[in-house]
Amino acid sequence: MPETESKGTTTVPERKERSRKESGPDEPTRGEPTPEQPGRGEPGRGEPDAEEPGERAGYGRVFAVREFRAVFAAHAFSLLGLVVSEISLSVLVYDLTGSPLMSALTFALGFLPYLIGGTLLAGVADRFPARRVLVLCDLVCAGCVAVMVVPGTHIAVLLAMRCALAVVSPVFQGARMATLADVLGDGDLFVLGRSLLRIVSQSALLVGFGLGGVLLAVVSPRHALLVTVVTFLASAALLRFGTRRRAARANTGAALVRESLRGARQVLANRRVRVLLLLFWVPPMFAVAPEALAAPYADRLGAGSVGLGLLMCALPVGTIAGELYAGARLRPAARTRLTLPLVCVTLLPYLGYLLHPGLVWSLLLLLLAGAGSAYTLGLDQWFVRAVPEELRGRAMALNTAGLMTLQGVGMALAGVAAEFAGPAATVAGAGALGTLCCVLLAVEARRTEGGRGGSFWWRRRAKSST
Repeated sequence: MPETESKGTTTVPERKERSRKESGPDEPTRGEPTPEQPGRGEPGRGEPDAEEPGERAGYGRVFAVREFRAVFAAHAFSLLGLVVSEISLSVLVYDLTGSPLMSALTFALGFLPYLIGGTLLAGVADRFPARRVLVLCDLVCAGCVAVMVVPGTHIAVLLAMRCALAVVSPVFQGARMATLADVLGDGDLFVLGRSLLRIVSQSALLVGFGLGGVLLAVVSPRHALLVTVVTFLASAALLRFGTRRRAARANTGAALVRESLRGARQVLANRRVRVLLLLFWVPPMFAVAPEALAAPYADRLGAGSVGLGLLMCALPVGTIAGELYAGARLRPAARTRLTLPLVCVTLLPYLGYLLHPGLVWSLLLLLLAGAGSAYTLGLDQWFVRAVPEELRGRAMALNTAGLMTLQGVGMALAGVAAEFAGPAATVAGAGALGTLCCVLLAVEARRTEGGRGGSFWWRRRAKSST
């Protein structure tokens, strides 16, 4: 299927000819949009900013864009390998130390360093050409895992390499999300593309843990880690040869940390963007409670390891189902209208835990809560349009860092609360408090629509400071 054209932009043949001409060295730092760098809302660049009257919903249009297919495949490879590495490294650390605490710390280190990479190093995502950043991040990750594979590697080195992976991750994800807007524009194609990457993320959790378990049944943890090295290298190759060279979005010449922190301040200075970031961060912080407490709750139910596995899978399965339905069956305008209502109700099913439900009812509650996560499609649209292009990479990196950090905080708080109130009451409490926070944020989001907190005023301010 050919790429979708938009009114007032170049035709498909013209874009192909332009792509051939742009096969030279990396372009200089981007300033104002040029003919080779169309303005906002021009995907791949042929997608209209607004929904056409006869435009159909669905993911097929996204896969028609060649560059997105490369980004999608690279994401699937790297994420699957990362999940396998988390399982393998956790088992390896436990084999070396015999300590459950050290094994759990290996997982925790996957959350905490996100804050460092997403704040102090976020400037990398905008400072250098995106393709170069993406490929180098994949190569760095492959190198870190390769060090883990070496026999005799000390436990401290293993944990340091795990931290390095987590530090690099928000920079990579920020650059990739900003590149996605370059490839698909900031219209509906971007929303659907972002949704597909989230679906892959949830699916990788289900497939990756299973694949990791099978691998560890036949090979040693170090040999299983080789799979991750291969997947990172495959991702780097796909991004290098499957995407175009594009200019850096912004390079002020300032020190990297200073530029990263200034970008974070600019992002957080805008009232509209602050509330959108909180809408990305706060619901997942409460949503992780059932997963964090799945083991003790399954034990109280007497559900065994099978029940534990089902409880861990229910929320991701619901999320995948909700996103697929919203992306495939709902038009952009309908998804936008449902965004804030879904935010307000997505955690309500957790209140059912007050009744101490059995396994089947618990699974149904989790599936329903996961399906409510479809609100993120509307948030993606608002966020990418609210952030100036020259700050996109840093804004996306900050979003990723905040999301992962607060999920880690949410898991820790759920564990502490469950020590006193028990798993069921803790999950119900997370649903009640989380719903209250979501309602307050939804009200604030409604207040900031189209006002001074909007993107036009802020974009002028951001450009004047760079």
